Amino acid sequence: MLCLTFLPRYTAADRMAHVADIGIPRDRRTTARRTHFWLAGALVVISITSLAIGASGTSLWGALQKLIIGEPLTQMERIVLWDIRLPRVILGMCVGASLAVSGTVLQGLFRNPLADPGLVGVSAGAGLGAIVAIVLGGLLPAGVMAIFGMWLVPLAAFFGGWGSTMLLYRVSTRRGRTSVATMLLAGIALGALAGAVSGILVYLANDAQLRDLTFWGLGSLAGATWAKTLVAGPLIAASVGVAMCLGRGLNGLAFGEATAAHMGIPVQRVKNIAILTVAAATGTAVAVSGGIGFIGIVVPHLLRLATGPDHRPLLINVALLGASLLLIADVISRVIISPAELPIGIITAVLGAPVFLWILLRRRGLVDL
Repeated sequence: MLCLTFLPRYTAADRMAHVADIGIPRDRRTTARRTHFWLAGALVVISITSLAIGASGTSLWGALQKLIIGEPLTQMERIVLWDIRLPRVILGMCVGASLAVSGTVLQGLFRNPLADPGLVGVSAGAGLGAIVAIVLGGLLPAGVMAIFGMWLVPLAAFFGGWGSTMLLYRVSTRRGRTSVATMLLAGIALGALAGAVSGILVYLANDAQLRDLTFWGLGSLAGATWAKTLVAGPLIAASVGVAMCLGRGLNGLAFGEATAAHMGIPVQRVKNIAILTVAAATGTAVAVSGGIGFIGIVVPHLLRLATGPDHRPLLINVALLGASLLLIADVISRVIISPAELPIGIITAVLGAPVFLWILLRRRGLVDL
C-alpha cells in the first residue's frame, strides 16, 4: 500500500514484460533474494553481540538467566541493558540502514557509483546547523534553552539538512522538471558555502565548543536514549520504507530518463520522492549520530558486486548490511580503548576507506568513473 501511495502502477512496464529487468540474470536475482536471509540472520547475531559487549561488567546472559528463573534484575543491569545498550543498538541499526539506503538511492538517481548523501547538501546543511547550535546556542534566551535542552543540536542539524536540500531542489528544478546535473553541481557549491560558514563559526568557538564540534563531527552513538530512538526511529523507518518502493524506478533510470519514461515510469515523480526521501533519512541520521562516513558508498558497492544491480532486492540488502556494519563499528569503538570510547566515524573511515580503494582498483578497468 505504501508503494501505491507514492507511485502509480507501471502498466506500460507490465506490458513490456518488465523491461527494466533486462540484463539482470535470473540466477543473480535469486542470489540477491537469498542474501536477504543471510544478512537478516547476521544482523540478529550482531545485535545480540552488541547488547552483550560493553565497558561495564554487566552480562546479557546472566540477566537472561535471572529472567528465566524469575529472579529480579539489579538496578545496574536494568540501566546498562535497557536504558543504555538497547536504545543504542536500535538507533545504530536505524542510522546504518538509512545511510546505506540513501547512498544506494542517490547512486541510482545520479547513475554515478561515487554518489553519496553529501552530494545533495544534506550532510553539509546538517553539519552547519549543528555548528550554529553549538557555537551560538549560548546566545539564546534561557527560556528557549530550557525548552529545547539536549534537543537543540539534533533539531538544528535536522532542519539544516532539510533546508539545504529544499534550497538545492528549488535551484535545480525548472518548470516542474529537476535537472540531476544541476543538482550535482549546485550540491558541490552549497557544500563549499556551508563549509566556509562552518569554518568561520569554528574560528569563533571556544575550547569547550571546539571539543563538542570535534566529537559531533566524527560521529557517535554515545548519546542514544529512548527519547531519541522513539523520535528518529519512525522517521527513518518511514523514509527507508518509501525508498524500498523506488526499486523499479531506479532500474529504469539506469537506461536513461528518456528510456525510463517510455517504459511508463513516472521519472519526475521518482526523482522528487528520491530526493525528499534521502533528505529525510540522512538528515535524521546525521541529527542523532553526527557525521559518519563511507557507509553510504561502500555498502552499495559491496552488494552490487555480490548480487547484481537490481535495486528491488538491493535496497533491502543494503539496509540490512548497513545496519550490521554500523553496529560492528560501534562495538569496536566501545571496546578498543575501553573504558573510553572512540568516535564511530573514525572506525567507519578506517574500515571503509581500504575497502573502497580495493573496489576502485578491482573495477577501474570495467567502469569509467
